[in-house]
Amino acid sequence: MSMVRVWRSLIASVVPVVLCLALACNQAQEPTDIADLGFIVKDMHGEDVKLSDFRGRPLIVNFWFINCPPCRQEVPAFVDLVKKYGDQGFTVLGLSVEDSPEAMRAFADEFQVNYPLFVALDRYDIMEAYRATFAYPVSWFVRRDGTVFLKHLGTGTPEWFERQVLAILAESVP
Repeated sequence: MSMVRVWRSLIASVVPVVLCLALACNQAQEPTDIADLGFIVKDMHGEDVKLSDFRGRPLIVNFWFINCPPCRQEVPAFVDLVKKYGDQGFTVLGLSVEDSPEAMRAFADEFQVNYPLFVALDRYDIMEAYRATFAYPVSWFVRRDGTVFLKHLGTGTPEWFERQVLAILAESVP
């Protein structure tokens, strides 16, 4: 593992906790904050996908990478949430900031990922738009109307994630 990856993994594990304590992050957002879905990204199979195709759905937009321990920790919760609430339109958009499509496909198979994974490696435009440039994981909880319910740095328990999803589903009644 390269030194850059070692440092990035260490930062992903430690920095979110320190930043959250220092900045009082993970607060519910004002409904006027809109998630930018105006990007085209490659999926893990190399196909172009418009994030705007997911407009109108309650979402978690999640920035992560395979060698990030907290990122890996939340994947089973995301899989369960999509199984449980996917019939209500809910999904997770997983944007990997570091991994190749091949590595993402192997990871998806291993973890039985049931939501779309996208390549965000070197996509600083997307990472800047979602303020996901320093520490990971970063998750934005987005209502059906595109407004941001919560921006979250770091991970949480499966129960915590489910409470947030239930909140965006409750606020996303068409």
